[in-house]
Amino acid sequence: MRLTDDEARSRLTAHDHGVLSTVHAERGVDAVPVVYAVVDGHVGVPIDRVKPKTSTRLQRHRNLESDPRATLLIDHWDPTDWSRLWWVRAELRFDAAPDDPELVDRLGNSLADRFPQYQDRPFADVIVMRIVGLTGWSGAQ
Repeated sequence: MRLTDDEARSRLTAHDHGVLSTVHAERGVDAVPVVYAVVDGHVGVPIDRVKPKTSTRLQRHRNLESDPRATLLIDHWDPTDWSRLWWVRAELRFDAAPDDPELVDRLGNSLADRFPQYQDRPFADVIVMRIVGLTGWSGAQ
């Protein structure tokens, strides 16, 4: 059953992790698991200093600078009750310089509220992407 735009947006906002796909110039689709927050029609994905990494200059950020298109896929799986299956796909566009200068702070605050690991806002950056399309499906009406 196709989800309405409002239902897809509601599930996207309520969920907290998914798979972000960007476009790598050589490899094509570059998919990575991410946590995120949704504020005012934008998705924020943190570049944090909590998890170990060799650099805060992540490939997903470099991909978006080259090609601003991205997709965030979230889903719910239940192996015994397929009527509970659902997914939402958000089509996104990288916003290197949001019009609203406070948007990055609001996204950071939302991430800090959702994840105890981010309470001190240990962000090197927050990648901001505008939602340009939503599609969703559910196994139940």
